[in-house]
Amino acid sequence: MAFMYEWTLGINGYVLIGRKWDEFITVCEFIQKSYSLDEKNILVIYVHNLSFEFQFLRKRFNWKTVFSLDERKPIRALTDMGIEFRCSYLLSGYSLAKLAEQLTEYSVEKMVGDLDYNLVRNAKTPLTEKELKYCINDVLVVMAFIAEKIHKDGDITQIQLTKTGYVRDYCRKECFWHHGTRKDNEKVYYAYRKLINSLTLTPIEYAQLKRVFMGGFTHANHFYVDKILHNIRSFDFTSSYPAVMCSEMFPMSTPEHVLIKSKEEFFENLENYCCMFDIEFIQLESRIEYEHPLSKSKCSTIEGYMEDNGRIVYADRAVTSLTELDYKTFSKFYKWKNCRIFNFRRFKKGYLPKDLILSVLKFYGDKTKLKGVEGKEVEYLNSKENANSTYGMMVTDICRDEIVYNDEWGTTPADIDEIISRYNKSRNRFLYYAWGVWITAYARYNLFSGILAFGNDYVYSDTDSVKVKNYKKHIKYIQFYNKVVKYKLDMCLSHYGIPIEYTAPKTIKGVVKQLGEWDDEGSYTRFKTLGAKRYMTEKDGKISLTVAGLNKKVAIPYLLDKFGDKIFENFTDELYVPPEHTGKLTHTYLDYEQSAIVEDYLGNTDIIHELSSIHLSPCDFTLSLTENFKKYLQGKIMEMR
Repeated sequence: MAFMYEWTLGINGYVLIGRKWDEFITVCEFIQKSYSLDEKNILVIYVHNLSFEFQFLRKRFNWKTVFSLDERKPIRALTDMGIEFRCSYLLSGYSLAKLAEQLTEYSVEKMVGDLDYNLVRNAKTPLTEKELKYCINDVLVVMAFIAEKIHKDGDITQIQLTKTGYVRDYCRKECFWHHGTRKDNEKVYYAYRKLINSLTLTPIEYAQLKRVFMGGFTHANHFYVDKILHNIRSFDFTSSYPAVMCSEMFPMSTPEHVLIKSKEEFFENLENYCCMFDIEFIQLESRIEYEHPLSKSKCSTIEGYMEDNGRIVYADRAVTSLTELDYKTFSKFYKWKNCRIFNFRRFKKGYLPKDLILSVLKFYGDKTKLKGVEGKEVEYLNSKENANSTYGMMVTDICRDEIVYNDEWGTTPADIDEIISRYNKSRNRFLYYAWGVWITAYARYNLFSGILAFGNDYVYSDTDSVKVKNYKKHIKYIQFYNKVVKYKLDMCLSHYGIPIEYTAPKTIKGVVKQLGEWDDEGSYTRFKTLGAKRYMTEKDGKISLTVAGLNKKVAIPYLLDKFGDKIFENFTDELYVPPEHTGKLTHTYLDYEQSAIVEDYLGNTDIIHELSSIHLSPCDFTLSLTENFKKYLQGKIMEMR
């Protein structure tokens, strides 16, 4: 178990240090009395990674409200003392070291290195000057960050709870009143309000939107799995999600239920409306050997099937839900004997609102102008995240179960009827859930156009990028696609009178970054994949690793030391990485009271007492392919022979 041996609290530039929980509680009580805190007069204390610290705090205070979107991950927690704890990590999105780098008004550097957490300490352990500086410095970084936020936002009450909150707030103000006031721009406000009020959903329609929603497509061409490839080119779309938001047409009405009576009527609807429907395939079979778009997880029913690492190769019967874009993709990648369409709904379609598009273009422009600017690396990452957050806020789940904390964590099931009713009537709403669903649908459609065009040279894909062989063979396709993107952007922006130049800002070096184009990311000397989110690359002599469950900064040095020049050969099934080299920790929540006598590394003993705590332990990692996937790969090898 982890336990308290030191705490640090910063107040307006001053730092308090203590060693015991009762000391911390005493300080909180003193603060409450000094500032006459209560439920209305609140003092905010920021904690960097509140989800960890709350496990230790939760049984030492009485809580009035705890707001959390996920169990054990509170965003803010208000005590009955009038002290509210908030998470500065969710507000910033950065580690303390990165947070220190982005400070502009204050100069506080995160100390190089870190405390040796392998040393056992207790409250009686003498802390060295260096150790104290680490603790003090961490708090100074957070204080400086919050001070800058107060200066920028004007008041601590104006600080958002999370980083994405700023993107949402900016876009809402831009759409409602062009960042002026409602009084100054009443016509703008009421016009936008009229549009949003017309975009409503029923619980049944919302459930269907949830069924058709799919995220980014990530997969590997099974012909190249577990093979070392050379001279692999990487291409990705320049800001894929923002690009489709500024160029494509989206649902701009309530959905209309339609009874489809003929093939002609079906295809006419697909061309003229945004459509969603459930579909039953009989004897579904892949047309394309190297890729399969249908995910097993998106099938409500699946019978007599074969899968390729979670993707359906064929099925006797499969029931899933699609948009018109997904259907068009499926018709190119699959064939079937029969199909049945039901629950067909269509939306009138149009471009996203002008002010929303302008917001997206602003964030994209900021990102581009900061790229490659020395000393602005953190701001660049921040602006990049802002651009992508415009999509994230659109697809935020409307109906989520409520996470509640009442001495223990629990969940209250969402009342979908009530929530959807509030959603439809909300005066604060400025988005439509269906928009987010179609953003990913357009992005997938574009990605699959590339996968199809690259043919057997296609190696790997992930959301907005592909890895390919023999890229020079496909230059004409890339050039043609880029022309089409620019045409679509021009059509949308011309519709609103927005300068097309907004889609092509320049970097600090004068390089034009055209929104939505295939961007050449260069070649890998060596490339090897073992499936989705599992690949190793070599570029300019540097080895990189992408594996869910491994920290590449820790794992790569270990693998290089162990295998040397044979690192690619040994990146394969059953690769084992010991706990000390994965960079990952397992979290075990201990919700019961514990006491123990702990001896520190110097021989000092002390009684520790925690009401609840966490056990952190390094975890090992074994890179393993599923048995089904191995059988599928083995079958394909036998076919090739």
